[in-house]
Amino acid sequence: MAVIKGLEWTFDTAAEVYEKMRPGYVEELYQDIFQYIPVDESSNVVEIGIGGGQATPPVVKTGCKLTAVEYGEALSEICREKFKEYPRFSVATLKFEDYVCEPDSCDLIYSASAFHWIPEETGYRKVFEMLKSGGAFARFANHPYKDKGREDIHEALQRIYAVYMPNSSAPEEYSDADAKRRAEIAYKYGFTDIFYKLYHRTRTFTANEYITLLGTYSDHIAIEEKTRMKFFSEIKDAINGLGGQITIYDTIDLQLARKP
Repeated sequence: MAVIKGLEWTFDTAAEVYEKMRPGYVEELYQDIFQYIPVDESSNVVEIGIGGGQATPPVVKTGCKLTAVEYGEALSEICREKFKEYPRFSVATLKFEDYVCEPDSCDLIYSASAFHWIPEETGYRKVFEMLKSGGAFARFANHPYKDKGREDIHEALQRIYAVYMPNSSAPEEYSDADAKRRAEIAYKYGFTDIFYKLYHRTRTFTANEYITLLGTYSDHIAIEEKTRMKFFSEIKDAINGLGGQITIYDTIDLQLARKP
């Protein structure tokens, strides 16, 4: 989905649904991160934008000290409860730009589908300053794509979007070139040892599940409520009229970079 600056607040208004509906990430991704930068009880880790905690379990289970920086108060509370069994887990409820951290103190800083909300220069420079020498920054995100095997359902939904979100366009499938270009941004800010990789999966939804998922996207949440309900009703009817299910093809990109 498109990123619209200034809509960071929207996720917190749908915190419980966001926590339930947004997907986690594949096991192989974490294996690649931990091969790049080992994480254990001695590690100091910061997660930028924890959201509903989708990317947190494999990291917090290492026993590391994990501080999540999350702008949303409702999402922060959900995650405090969700991970309360881990005494070294905490949440700082504020924007990453306002987070105060000792320089050269972090072994790993990571962000899952959240770092794009932070101005590039501000985000990369702050991460670089916070990391220890040899520490790593992991940035990863999920990029959903249309139901490749169902052009009929894609066209039906595009006709509805043309009415309710006329300035939006269907995203291109995320590519290796996209991932490489994003990975190389880190070079500009002094990082080295750049690594990137793509992972793929599918998710299948009923019509009800799919419109619930759409209700967690910032640009959809921002639509006036009555209009949004009519919009979602038409999407639901279109999916039900074409078999009752829709499959999303996800590409997850991971970028890793090291502070010298």
